[in-house]
Amino acid sequence: MTEEMTISGKTMRVMLPLAVVSVAMFVFLLFFGTIEIPAEDVWRVLTGRGEDGGLASLIVVDLRLPMACCAFLSGMALSVAGLLLQTTFNNPLAGPSILGVSTGASLGVAVMMLLLGGGSAVGIAHYAGALTGACVGAAVMLVLLLIFSRVVKGTAMLLIVGILLGYLASSAISILNFYATEEGVHSFVIWGLGSFSGVTLGDLAVFGPLILIGVMASFLMIKPLNALLLGSDYAESMGVNLRATRNRLLLLSGVLTAVVTAFCGPIGFLGLVMPHVARLTLATSNHERLLPASALWGGFSGLLCACLSLLAGNGGLLPVNAITPLLAIPIIMYVIINRDKLSYFR
Repeated sequence: MTEEMTISGKTMRVMLPLAVVSVAMFVFLLFFGTIEIPAEDVWRVLTGRGEDGGLASLIVVDLRLPMACCAFLSGMALSVAGLLLQTTFNNPLAGPSILGVSTGASLGVAVMMLLLGGGSAVGIAHYAGALTGACVGAAVMLVLLLIFSRVVKGTAMLLIVGILLGYLASSAISILNFYATEEGVHSFVIWGLGSFSGVTLGDLAVFGPLILIGVMASFLMIKPLNALLLGSDYAESMGVNLRATRNRLLLLSGVLTAVVTAFCGPIGFLGLVMPHVARLTLATSNHERLLPASALWGGFSGLLCACLSLLAGNGGLLPVNAITPLLAIPIIMYVIINRDKLSYFR
C-alpha cells in the first residue's frame, strides 16, 4: 500500500505541475497573437461580455481558441500514437514520423488535394477528402510495416524499412507535385510546413471528437499493452490475441496520425519523443501511468510549439516543423546515448 501511494504521489508530482503549465500556455495563446488585442477585451470575450461579431470576438473565438485546442489535441494524439507504435513493434525509435506513417498520410492528402485542384486541406469543401486520403495513406503504410515486421528480424532493420517506405511515399509526393498545377503545389507546400492555425471553429467540431475518441479507445488497450511488454509468449498465455491486438493498436495509431496530418500537416518528432519524456519523468513502462502521462506530455508539447511559433514569428507564425526538431532531437540523442542506463529499457 505504501509503495502504491509512493508511485501515485510521484505521478501527481509530475502530472499536476505539467497540467498547470499547459493551462497557462493555453491561456497565453488566447491573450496573445499576431494581431494585438487589449487584454481587457480578450477577458470580456472569454467571460461572455464582449461585443458579438466584434473584431476581438472574431479573433479570440474563431482563431485563437481553435488554434490552442488544436495544438493540445494534436500533440496528445501524436504522443499516444507514438507510444502505441513503440509498444507494438517493441522499438523505442518507432514513431509516426520515423516509420513513415505520417509520410503515408501525407501522400494520401497529396492525392486528394491535387486531384481536387489545390483546395485547402482543411477548408469546408475539402477537409473530409483530406481526412479520407490521410487515413488510407496511413493505413497502407501500417499494413506494409506489419507485413515487414514478420519478415525482418530486429528492430533496427524494421526502422530502416520504415524510413525507406517513407522515402518511397515522398518520391510519389514529388511526382504528384511535378504534374500538379501551380496553385495545387502552393497549397500543398504551405500545408506541408505544419500549422495548428488552419483549424477553424467548425473544423474543430470534427477534429476534436475524432482525436478524443481515438485517445479514449487507446486507454481501453492498457492491459494488452502491458502484456506485450513481457513478450509475445507471455501475452498469449494471458489470453491476448496477438494478431487482433496488434491490428487494433495499428488502427488506433494510424487514425490518430491521419487525423492530425489531414488538419495540421505532417507534424514531425512529437510522436517519437514524448513517450520517452513520459518514461523518463515517471521511470516506468506501466501503461496505466505511462499512457495518460504521454497524452499530457504530448498536449504540453503541442502548446509549447504553438507558443514558440508565435513568439519567434516576428508578426507571423513559424511553421511547427521548424520547431519540433529543435525540441526533440536533443532528447532523442539523450535516449540513444543512455539507453543502457535507462531502467525502462531493461
